[in-house]
Amino acid sequence: MNDFVGMEELLQDFLMEAGDMLSDVDSKLMELEKNPGDSALLNEVFRGFHTIKGGAGFLNAAELVTLCHLTENLFDKLRNRELTLSAELMDVIFAATAEVRKMFGDLQQSMQPAAAPTEVIEALKNALSGKAVAAIAKAAPKPAVVSSAAAVSAPAAASAAAAAPAGAENVDWDALYNALTGGADIVKDVGAVRDEKQIAAAINEEESTRKAFGRRSTDVPGTTVGRRAGDVPAAEAKETTIRVDTDRLDQVLNLSGEIGLTKNRLTHLRSDILQGHSDPDTLRELDQSVSQLDMLVVSLQNAVMKTRMQPIGRLFKKYPRLARDLARSLGKDVELVLNGEETEMDKTMIEDLNDPLVHLVRNAVDHGVETVEERIAAGKPEKSVVELSARQEGDHILITIVDDGKGMRPEVIRNKAIEKGLITAEIANTLDEARCLELIFLPGFSTKDQISSVSGRGVGMDVVKTNIQKLNGTVSIQSEEGKGTTISISLPLTLAILPVLVLRLADQSFAVPLSMVREILPVTQEGLQQVSGKATMVVRGEVLPVLPLSQLIGWGSSDKSVVGVLMQFGSNSFILTADGFVGHEDVVIKSLDTFRPKGVAGVTMSSEGDIVLILDIKELLSDVRGGH
Repeated sequence: MNDFVGMEELLQDFLMEAGDMLSDVDSKLMELEKNPGDSALLNEVFRGFHTIKGGAGFLNAAELVTLCHLTENLFDKLRNRELTLSAELMDVIFAATAEVRKMFGDLQQSMQPAAAPTEVIEALKNALSGKAVAAIAKAAPKPAVVSSAAAVSAPAAASAAAAAPAGAENVDWDALYNALTGGADIVKDVGAVRDEKQIAAAINEEESTRKAFGRRSTDVPGTTVGRRAGDVPAAEAKETTIRVDTDRLDQVLNLSGEIGLTKNRLTHLRSDILQGHSDPDTLRELDQSVSQLDMLVVSLQNAVMKTRMQPIGRLFKKYPRLARDLARSLGKDVELVLNGEETEMDKTMIEDLNDPLVHLVRNAVDHGVETVEERIAAGKPEKSVVELSARQEGDHILITIVDDGKGMRPEVIRNKAIEKGLITAEIANTLDEARCLELIFLPGFSTKDQISSVSGRGVGMDVVKTNIQKLNGTVSIQSEEGKGTTISISLPLTLAILPVLVLRLADQSFAVPLSMVREILPVTQEGLQQVSGKATMVVRGEVLPVLPLSQLIGWGSSDKSVVGVLMQFGSNSFILTADGFVGHEDVVIKSLDTFRPKGVAGVTMSSEGDIVLILDIKELLSDVRGGH
């Protein structure tokens, strides 16, 4: 039942403002734990709870008012020096903020929140009366629930994914081809997409329901894109609103006005030309107006992109609390340090980053850093430091998670992967140390022998890699035994505009994400070699499988392939052949929600006005592989 009939808009405004305020309170509480005597921080936290209480009172959320009132009184006593902040008292405060967040969840469902647990209320009352605060019973934080498709689903595929062939004699070619191409079971659906009228109709339908440059995070090559709205579980629904600086909106408005003026000028020139005025002055003005329009459209695209950009700090500030609670449950002393919080990236990507970063922060605290006793024995400071940072590098964002823990031993990881049957001993012996570290991304891999509420199930790092790849990103690991581990994530600034390489096959254009392209090579029959009956090419001493695009999309074999594109798919490299290539373009993807063939992420229009199918390479390969 909706308890807020007629107040929906007010409720949503409250939840947005109060949610941000509570996140800010959590961040200040983390600072306060390090500086318990900071009166300014105490006053800010007090004001935060007071403001939340006021909004809750206006909404008649009695239980939320009660909880906020008790917590507010507690901070009033702390700032008046009537109470002293201790670790146990901080646990009570964090338990209270967690309950406030749960109550926000009830309000989000338009229900009045239930009362906070008795133990939390009693702990707050005891603290206010000066009694000793008992520890609140709590389990270790549960892992985030993340739905993901395993990057590699079978031992044979895992073996192929881990293999880094330096020569044909060390390669299990059948396993590699089954993992990459699935042998003869080729996806057929793309071959049926030859009716440009059907595609154009789908584009027009999509255009009529979508704002300029707007697209969902599911419309990304490398993912199962084009999901219909009805296919999305309620739990996966995402916030559809965004806060935009008015200066950025003013810039969009000004550019729109200038484009309107330029359009009017072009309309006038068109009329002159139709009336036979084709003198040099008229043509020169036409050229200048077209150039002006081109410049304005590019500026408008950039301005619209900036409206989608948000500081990553809004995501980062959730994690110090997570690290702190997990460390206390494990008996560790860990500080999570944040850097580069002002770095901006696409809002939809920030949302999709949450689950991978939760896993990485948890892993750093659980697996990476040592206990206090172990650190003392190793001659390290008692407190472990985990650093989460972000910075922009060109057109990419680099996110790193660095810990000063015990590091990883490649040999241990290699042996554990063999023990769990994820790779064979033969393939394991061909891996160098860097490739051994990458084995932790295999589904089912875990170094933990005991399963706990925190880890041991082997679902974590494979989810991280899968979700980062969905964002057209890459993840890598560096580790030094006894010194610590660095995990680096590279992501594009935005998913709304995608750099692609356009290939030609017969009279149809196809595009592949430029992020997967490493090199363009000429293909000749003399350069192809047969290994175990499969076509291969040797590139700088490395033997790589050759996959014709025509076969991959179900068009049969082609003898016209003269161009090879060296592609990087996860940890594998292969050569995709086509009849030719058009070049590089930055495109806005239009999804095909009403009819989307497998292996097609979406479509776009080339600068010549042709239909270009944007291929989902991961789906093409994984769907075919799944047939085995």
